[in-house]
Amino acid sequence: MSFEISALFRPKLPAPASARFKAFPTYNFVGGHNDAASIPVEALTAAAARVIAREGKSLATYGLNSGPQGYRPLREFIASWMAESADTHDSADEILITSGSLQALDLVNQLLVGPDDMVIAEEATYGGALTRLAKLGVPYLGVRLDDDGIDMSHLAELLESQKNAGQPVKFIYTIPTVQNPTGGVMPVKRRRHLLDLAARYNCLIFEDDCYADLVWSGIRPPTIRALDAEAAVAEGRSNRVIYCGSFSKSVAPALRIGFIMADWPVLAQILPLKTDAGTGALDQMVLAEFCKDQFPDHIARLRARLKSKCDMTIQALEEHFGTAAEFTAPLGGIFIWVTLPEGVDTKRLEVAALKEGIAINPGAEWTVDGSNNRRRMRLCFGNPEESEIRGGIARLAEICHREFGVPERISNIEQS
Repeated sequence: MSFEISALFRPKLPAPASARFKAFPTYNFVGGHNDAASIPVEALTAAAARVIAREGKSLATYGLNSGPQGYRPLREFIASWMAESADTHDSADEILITSGSLQALDLVNQLLVGPDDMVIAEEATYGGALTRLAKLGVPYLGVRLDDDGIDMSHLAELLESQKNAGQPVKFIYTIPTVQNPTGGVMPVKRRRHLLDLAARYNCLIFEDDCYADLVWSGIRPPTIRALDAEAAVAEGRSNRVIYCGSFSKSVAPALRIGFIMADWPVLAQILPLKTDAGTGALDQMVLAEFCKDQFPDHIARLRARLKSKCDMTIQALEEHFGTAAEFTAPLGGIFIWVTLPEGVDTKRLEVAALKEGIAINPGAEWTVDGSNNRRRMRLCFGNPEESEIRGGIARLAEICHREFGVPERISNIEQS
């Protein structure tokens, strides 16, 4: 008697994985991968040896004798770093360690929204945030962006429209500091305007700041949460901003360490939702040991390395795509958001390029209105080596010319 296990799977599962993983593409411009040479391997090795020798016996208990919010030395480092770098003065007791920022997104969504709620997200944003809302059946609207972030006039229109329709917005999801995918930074004045609108329409702000340590200048604005803190105390209310950060881009993606900063009533309700028995203990211990003395110097070196790669990517785009590729140079991070001429479909370009070992992110996957963003693409320059950046962009331009006639001239490619 034959047995087909898939017949027992529950209905409405996601599509199965298309293939087993074999290797990354030769020219890998996708995902949030970072610079391999910048991983502080020796420092992490030494930190692991020290902290395990000193505190290894605490592994006998869930929570490392620090409780369900995560390893306290790591939370204390986060509190001190956020105070120093982003004028954000939450204590370790207002921080919850998560298994990456994705778990933070899941927990905040579980806390706040259901199918009858409405969310506003930036028109171009982190694709994982959109897919998670869609999975929950939560509708969302896209608010326009410019080089300084959210267009506040358009946001006011959306908030007013939803209020009049009897479906007020539950929260606004924003990536204000090194926006993903555009690479912009929202000025302080606009952050205050955002808070004013959130107060007027009685909604929350979910501030995702996973790239904020990678601002080229090394100077990041105060968080939106910090800007609301003084008013919240004066008015005797909770801070209306829930903040999410991560070490995935500042240290290593595979560590899977993120965090939420929020007032205790928020964390008290999130903790019962975090049913994983705790984020990886060794990861937290090693990261805390490394960060307490070495994080600022590490970040400075990483920023310089990524800025060099960003400049090289821009140079390659200008050389091989010319004016056919429109973009604004990012102010930090690991992405460049590129707009190609009308008629180019980057989903189709993705398929053709992958056959030749080049991986890109089509713009439709990183936008609220995907159908109107088919000519955009997100290029991650964090992981490829310099030779891969040059070679990959040159080949991508050649493929784009073959598929769409864009760029019109490829003489630079032929000469390279």
